This record gives sequence, structure tokens and C-alpha cells, in this order.
Amino acid sequence: MEPGDEQAISGGTAAEIAESVRTLVDRGALAPGDPLPPVRALAAQLGVHRNTAVAAYRALARSGVVIAQGRAGTRVASRAALPQEGFAEAPAHPEQGALRDLGSGNPDPALIPDLAPALAAAVGRPVLYGEPVIDPDFELWVRDWTAPDVPTGQDVRLTLTSGAVDAIERLLAQALVRGDAVALEDPCFLASIQTVRHGGYRALPVPVDSEGMTADGLRAALEEGARAVVITPRAQNPTGASLSAERAAELRDVLAEHPYVLVIEDDYYSFLSRSPFRSVVGPEHRRWALVRSVSKFLGPDLCLAVTATDPTTADRLALRLSSGTTWVSHLLQRLAHGVLREQSARELIDQAGSRYAERNAEAARLLTAQGLPLTAGDGMSLWVPLPRPAQEVTAELARRGWRVRTGDEFRLAPGAEPSNHLRLTVHDLEGAELERLAADLAAAARV
Repeated sequence: MEPGDEQAISGGTAAEIAESVRTLVDRGALAPGDPLPPVRALAAQLGVHRNTAVAAYRALARSGVVIAQGRAGTRVASRAALPQEGFAEAPAHPEQGALRDLGSGNPDPALIPDLAPALAAAVGRPVLYGEPVIDPDFELWVRDWTAPDVPTGQDVRLTLTSGAVDAIERLLAQALVRGDAVALEDPCFLASIQTVRHGGYRALPVPVDSEGMTADGLRAALEEGARAVVITPRAQNPTGASLSAERAAELRDVLAEHPYVLVIEDDYYSFLSRSPFRSVVGPEHRRWALVRSVSKFLGPDLCLAVTATDPTTADRLALRLSSGTTWVSHLLQRLAHGVLREQSARELIDQAGSRYAERNAEAARLLTAQGLPLTAGDGMSLWVPLPRPAQEVTAELARRGWRVRTGDEFRLAPGAEPSNHLRLTVHDLEGAELERLAADLAAAARV
């Protein structure tokens, strides 16, 4: 907007400038995605000090009206719906009827332990306000679960949240303000993208290769001002990458130069993983969190995640958890504990992890035989490279009766080239159906 435009930003103080922008957004004069003038240009236009314009933009970012994108400038925040885990959009083809959904990323219900036997034992005396937020018996089990994978020699604190997404949202909220930068894997888990965008943080993409998050990418993000890092040490979603021992060591070396950056390790796949857990948090790192959810092996409806952290992070996280409102129900805790301590349930969970890995390996073998070379990673889904844009292949697959997710939904880098990857969840396909998928996908990739 040029000076003299009747819709131009106005004001002589930071509060007035921010209110002017909000008014223009409310009236539709500024639309989602529209760029705002650079700080120096706006300050010159309004005849105010540069710091006044900076303060106005910061206030707007904190309130979620705009998104600060560093060198890419400041834009009006988008209200567009973001892709959701558990549901994949597909081109409409009524003549095909319902499409076979390979995009949901859901676990197999037949491989989730039955909760009913543990339910009776979980029901006990009522839990009242002011009681410990973690059930004592469950806390002992959780400490054994997390102890081998947290920094040695530190005072480790435990917190429970309503799932891993809830944990990451709370961890970022207690450490950051709107406009702060967060290093995220690129491509990235959908829920992490949503959390960062809704929180008004600035996502700094860090490339992921077959060994996980790259050290050079992390170093660049930290040099650009990342105040937090969210990393998946194994079964990275969507790529299936797990950290090698060498890569984990490289990342620890990079983070050693930034001991007060909050490092969140999202080990969402835990018991299902076929890969070892390799932490990037060194013994001297001061701000860290290990998050483990039960959703992938006990079912998404059992919303419970364990977070092991350093004491400072735990104390700040506790401020966002209060008795009777945002704590995790003791009934759910006892139920999860009752299931997880049963040998038969643990055996079924291990069977599930093997099943997912076997199906992915078989699909990778069939696709490779069809001329689409692929090595299966860890995790519940496959990350399939294509010789042409994934959106084109998706449309052709829909005509053949398949619904899939393109890699575009998982991308962070602004202005990136169209993705040449699909994410497929194939664990419920058998024999001939899996062979048909491989043939259809190969044909769709060649069209």
C-alpha cells in the first residue's frame, strides 16, 4: 500500500499502528497472505521511529494477526484449514465410489490391546483436587520406561499431558512467544506444523535425509535464531527415517554450542519402533524434553503422553497444568498402566510393530520390482519417491480407486517445488491387493 492510499496503515504509536492493521484485516482490505510493508518502509511512510514499527509488528504477531517470516517479511496470517492426520483429501471421482484410504496413518484396530480387562482394576477411589497429577504406581513404571533414554546425572522430572501433540504445544508455549523461531524437520509431522502455525511461531525448516535431521540444517536454523527444536529420533513421520549413531552424535555436537535451546524429542512410535532410540541431548544440555505417547499402540482415543524433562522445563510446564482441569485423568493413567504391564498386551504391541514393518518391506519390494526403487524406513507408513509431481500421480490413483497423501502436505519451506513423494499406509493390504496397488502406482507414475 502506497502513501495516500485511503486503505493505508496509519498511526503514530505502536498501539495505533497495530490497531490500524487489525482494522484493515477485519474489513478485508488486507487479506490472508498479504505482505505488510518492510519495517523501514512503514516507519518512513508514517514518520515514526523504526522501533515503533517493530513494536507494532511484534504486537500483531503475538495476537496472531500476522506471521513474521524473517527475511521473507511479515504477512497477514492465513485462516485456511490445515491438513489433518487421520484423513486424506482426494480428487472426487463419484464413478469410483469410496476410495481405498491409504493416507490416514491410523494403526490397525486388530493390533491394539483390548482395554476391557484392565478397566475394572483402573476404577478405584475418587481422585480429589490437590492430589499428585501422576498416579504413584504409574509414575514408577514411567520412570523405568524413560530412564535409559534421558541425560545421565540430571534431575529428571515427569509430567503427563493429553497426548504428544498437547505436550509439544505446552512445551513450546512455556518457552516461546509469538514470532519466536522453531527448528522443525522438513518434511514434517502434520500436527507439529499445525502447532507451530497456531502458536504464531516462525518455522525454520531443517532437511531430513535417510539418517534423520541433518546436522548442517540444524546448525543453520540455530544460527538463524531458533529457540526450540522439535526432532523425531526414530520413525520420523512422514519419511520413516531414524537417526544413525553417527548422525545423533553430530547433532549432539551442534546442540552443545546452544545448551539453553529447548530440544523436544518426540518418540511417538516408541514400543512399535524397529530402530534403537538415539538421543541428541547431551549430558550438559540445560533445556530438553522427551515425549512418549501411547496413542499409536493403545489407540488414539487413549489421550496420554509422558514427558520427561529438566527441572526448569518441568516447573514451567506445571504452570500450564492445574488440578481437575488440564491434568490427565487418573482413570486413564491406571488404564494405560494396567494394559502395559500385561505380558500379553506387550506381546501384541510388539507383534503390531513387526506387522507394520513387514507390510512396508513387502510393499517396497513390490514397488521396486515395478520400477519404483524404494527402501522402507521405520514407522507406520511408506515415503515413496516418484518420477513426477505427486499431485499428478494422486489424481491418477484416485481414478484407479486409491486415496493417498502427497508430500506437499508435509512441507515447510515456503515456495518449495511441488513434492515428488507420497505417504502410504499399507499395513492392512494383503497379497493381491498389495500387488494391485504396486501395479497401479507404477502405472500412475508413468502416465
